[in-house]
Amino acid sequence: MNSPELATSERLLTNLYAAFNERDIPALLAAMTPDVSWPNGWEGGLVHGRDEVSAYWRRQWDQLEPTVMPTAFAAEADGRIVVTVHQVVRDKTGAKIADHTVTHVYRFNDGLVAEMEIRA
Repeated sequence: MNSPELATSERLLTNLYAAFNERDIPALLAAMTPDVSWPNGWEGGLVHGRDEVSAYWRRQWDQLEPTVMPTAFAAEADGRIVVTVHQVVRDKTGAKIADHTVTHVYRFNDGLVAEMEIRA
């Protein structure tokens, strides 16, 4: 992947992390393919499609207040984008229940997120 492509992906993903932190589901789903594959990092497994992703986030946000901040971006040889993310999760009372760094890997299809993976 060349630098302009990585820069474009980095801008898109930075905007998506901001939308996540703002709980802007319409903006998030508009950036995904209709058949997106997304990890259910809270309950386990995968969710598929915009409706399932939306329902997953709504369930999660009813219980938790996660905030994610990208700190680094890199491209893999196959074109996927690797994002290092600082994640803080609080319960609804504001108590911090997690504060760690995670790795998210994105695959794009025609400029839309087609798949996301969480790496340990």
